[in-house]
Formats: sequence, C-alpha cells, structure tokens
Amino acid sequence: MTTDLPTRAAPGARSSGLRLGALFGPAVFGVTAAGVALPAVGADLGTAPSSTAWVLTAHALALGLGTALFGRLSDIAGTRAVLAAGSVLLATGTALCLAAPGLGVLVAGRFVLAAGSGAVSAAALGLVAGVRAEHRATVLAAFGGVMAVFSACATLAAGVLTDLLSWRITLVLPALSLLAAPLCLRLADRPGSGRSADPLGAGFLAVAASALLVLLQASVLALSSSTVAATAGLGAAASVAVVLRVRRVPDGFVPRRLVTDRNFLVAAAAGGGVYAGLFAAMYAVPQVLVEGHGWDVLTVGAWLLPGGVAGAVLSRLAGRAATGHRGRPLAAGAAVAFGAVLVLAGWTGGGAALSVAGASLGFAAFSVVQVVVTGLMAQRLPEAERGTGLGLLNLAFFVVGGAGTALVGALAARIGPSAALAVVAVLPLAGGGLALLLPRARP
Repeated sequence: MTTDLPTRAAPGARSSGLRLGALFGPAVFGVTAAGVALPAVGADLGTAPSSTAWVLTAHALALGLGTALFGRLSDIAGTRAVLAAGSVLLATGTALCLAAPGLGVLVAGRFVLAAGSGAVSAAALGLVAGVRAEHRATVLAAFGGVMAVFSACATLAAGVLTDLLSWRITLVLPALSLLAAPLCLRLADRPGSGRSADPLGAGFLAVAASALLVLLQASVLALSSSTVAATAGLGAAASVAVVLRVRRVPDGFVPRRLVTDRNFLVAAAAGGGVYAGLFAAMYAVPQVLVEGHGWDVLTVGAWLLPGGVAGAVLSRLAGRAATGHRGRPLAAGAAVAFGAVLVLAGWTGGGAALSVAGASLGFAAFSVVQVVVTGLMAQRLPEAERGTGLGLLNLAFFVVGGAGTALVGALAARIGPSAALAVVAVLPLAGGGLALLLPRARP
C-alpha cells in the first residue's frame, strides 16, 4: 500500500513533500551545526579536542545505524510505529544533552538523539519512496528543497545559537524533527509486513559499521594503538559474520538480492562520494574562512546561506527529473561541479569566494543526489523492502561521509585545509561519474 496523497495532487503533494522534508532535514544539523559548537563544548566542560570529538563521532555512528535499523523496522512494523519510536528517542536524547553534567552523559545523549533522528529519517525516506507515481516528482521537489535550506542554514544557526544562547541548544537541533512529526502522522499509513527483524544480522552489521567509523576517526579521537588494533579485529570479525549471514539467510536484515544488485551498489557509491565531499567541506571550509580570512562564524553562516537557496531551486528540478531521464545527468553535473570547485579552491590557495562557492555547491549536490537516488531507487525496490533498502543505502552514505571527514582532517594537519579539500574532491568527482551509471527511470 502506498502513501495516500490527495488526488487533487499539486497542492497536497507539495505539502506532503514539505512536511517530509521538515521531518528529515534537521538530521543535517547533527554533524554540520554541532561542529561549530565543539570549541565551546570543550571550553565549558574542560575536555581536550580528542575527547570532545566523540560528540560528533557518536552522532554520526548512531544516525547511520538508526536509519538502517529503523528502515528495516518500518518494513516490519509500519512507519507509524517507527515515527513514534523515533520521537521518543529524540525527546530522551534532547533531555540528556540539555542536562548532561559531563562529557560522558553528553555523548550518550547525542547517541540516543541520533538514533531517534535516524528513525524519523528512515520514516521520511520510506514515505517519500511510497508515494503514488503521479505525485512522486512534486513530493521529491519539495522534499529536496527543504533539505537544501536546512543544510545551508546549519552553520549560521549554530553560530547564532551558540553565541546568544548555549552550545547545548546547538547540539540538540536535530530535535526540530519533533515539530514536523505530528504533521506527518496522517501520511504514515504504510503497514508492516510482520516478517522477522533478524536481530543477529542487525547486530553483526552494527558492530562492523561502528568499528569502521571509529577507525576512520582514530587520529582525531587520539586512540591508542592497542585500541585501534582491537577495534580493527572486532570489525573484521563482524564483517566476516555479515557476509556469512547474508549467504545463510538471504532474506535477513541485509537482503542478499539487495547487496548484490548492481544498481544498489552504484547508488551507494555515488551518494557516498557526494556525502564525503560535503562532510569534508563542512569541516574544512569554516576553518579556511575563519583562520585564513579572519571571518567570524556568523559571517561564514551568512555567506553560506545563499547556497541553500540555490540548492532549493536545483532540488525542485531534481525532484521532477528523478522520475524522468534527466535525473542522472543532473545528479552527475551537480557532483562534478562540486568536486571541480573544491579542486580549484585548493590549487588557488583557498580564496574566500571559491571556498564559499565550493561549500554552496556541496549543499546543492547533496540535495540533488539524495533526491535523484531516492526517486530512482524507489522505482526499483519492492514495496516490502523500501524501508530496508533506503535505510541501508543511507547507512552507506554516512559511513563514506565519515571517511571524507576523517581524510580531510588527517590531511589538513599536514598540507592545510584547502589543499586537503582538493585531494578529497576526488570522491564527489567519482560520485558524479558513477551517477551516470544509475538505473534509468522507469516509464
């Protein structure tokens, strides 16, 4: 059963897309906005940067896993149950973060908050994928436009809130999804299948993904060599267990037909490349502008805001193109333009104009590729596996995105943030090339 949007279509479909975009969009704040607040967190709690970095790492980890786990649960128990569970987790995580007396409770709160954010994101993606074919272009256009605005507003909102109120408010911005959740209940009528959740397969995947994300951040987190070795061993064992589980249980948490499907793998790699570029840009560009050009955080956020407007416009085009034959070239063009400007900015020494242009194109590429990939894969995934498929797809996006942050962070210490971005630009450039290999839209 697909989401029942009004048959009068345009206004009702657009409204649904805006609501679902508002449900998904605040997830972007969990990494991009929180990064701005980290220095204030460390100063207030008296913690070293390597310890404070867990605030971001825990969130990225739980967000990716939450999207995958609750995507599967949405297929089993229905989207309304997942939306309710995500709302509870968001509220609980917010309370923990606001009241945390120290870093340990704060990191735990961020983990719970991100798990809830992953749940509502999974619900939003599943509902977008399940709309009727005649409404999908309109819904995707509105959905992508809202996403672009959220991503572009992240640094400005973080700067304003951290300076005027508190870093704690900045860290819980993903909880804004709670405001959109009641507006989406009317849409959340997709029933569950009642199939097994395969908790063993989910556990293996969670351990493997967690180990990989922690290893990617090992230098930032200042992990000891023994901890790195133990994490690597645990991750390798869990990865082998995932492979064996897929072979033995083809309809388990990680469906065999899904992870061996060329279209799914291409979509994961294309989207992952763009996520890696965006996460790297959001880590490095503010540093370039603040340290290299003397800007303050509010100025950075204000100059990045126009990128959200451009992203919103392009996302509207992408939403309509995703159901036709222009989706692939539009996604590829956005990703390649993003990567090319990052390379140019690195070669020219990180000029302010090119740095702003690179980050702004990152917002646009992120929104366009997310919309196109969601639209194309929604046509390919069986209805009973849409939540599972889109959840695993977005887990891949976040893992590769984490790799982008880790790579630019490691390189920036040696060659500077601008040159590091030029190196990392190979990832969105590769994502753009792979976008041309995405499956064609079905008539």
